[in-house]
Amino acid sequence: MITKLYVYTTNFIADLRKDERGVTAIEYGLIAVAMATMLIAVFYTDATSFVDTLETSFANIKTSLGAGD
Repeated sequence: MITKLYVYTTNFIADLRKDERGVTAIEYGLIAVAMATMLIAVFYTDATSFVDTLETSFANIKTSLGAGD
């Protein structure tokens, strides 16, 4: 009885280690989280962040186009 339980448990753990279903989805999820973190770090840090610079540039373009009327 104990031997059967040991063999069953050992086989179950071995099968569990071989099972790779869902691993790809987890990897893609981790990559997406890493990319989102990097994008937030690049676009929204510093006093003159990329977004602030872009907004200023568009405001300057809007002012220049409005001044030509």
